[in-house]
Amino acid sequence: MCRNITTLRGLEPPATTEEIEAAARQFVRKVSGVTTQSPRTDEAFVRAVATVAEAVTGLLADLPPRRQPPPVLPPLRRVRPAGAGEKEAIDTDETRRSLGDDGRSAHRHAGQ
Repeated sequence: MCRNITTLRGLEPPATTEEIEAAARQFVRKVSGVTTQSPRTDEAFVRAVATVAEAVTGLLADLPPRRQPPPVLPPLRRVRPAGAGEKEAIDTDETRRSLGDDGRSAHRHAGQ
């Protein structure tokens, strides 16, 4: 599994279209090896992201509710100071209780 893709099932409020598309982009980047789109890869990449996003949307709608929320917030839900880059995310008090400094579950982080 791609380390950077976070669990979207069980979020409150539910995962947004933007969050699903971001996860689909990460998945397509990982499996294709395309990190920077070019005119040669753009059409196939965009089509693959749309296909994966559609499949994930259907999957999330069809699965039963989770018993517990996911252990990590998706990047788009992490609070950032104005002007901060994606890697400079600051977790809110709620996420700080359950996450390590790098956004992974504290229990997984502690074992490394």
